[in-house]
Amino acid sequence: QLQVAESGGDSVQPGGSLTLSCTAPGSTLQYYVIGWFRQAPGKEREGVSCISPAGGSTEYADSVKGRFTVSRDNSKNTVYLEMHSLKPEDTAVYYCATAYSPRSYDCHNVADFGSWGQGTRVTVSS
Repeated sequence: QLQVAESGGDSVQPGGSLTLSCTAPGSTLQYYVIGWFRQAPGKEREGVSCISPAGGSTEYADSVKGRFTVSRDNSKNTVYLEMHSLKPEDTAVYYCATAYSPRSYDCHNVADFGSWGQGTRVTVSS
């Protein structure tokens, strides 16, 4: 089964920036829609952003629109989530995942995504 891994999580102050990476050691992500999700303490996992296989289509949750940017470099087999103007409410474990189908999916629906990484923790506090 495809294995994905997130990296780049850290502790930052409000207003700071951070870039997360999603890779698939030993495999390729180039054929997959990739979703970014996050789960804050005591809350359900929620969709943050997703990107089409070639990177031509992206979607964002309203809560991060204008602050986060998803991109990919298929030559490096990596998908990125660039985060700016971070807020305390962005604190969560962030996950990347592959969609089951590139033709029919809901960017914010956890059930539409299959292979998940272990997550990387982002903490935003003073």
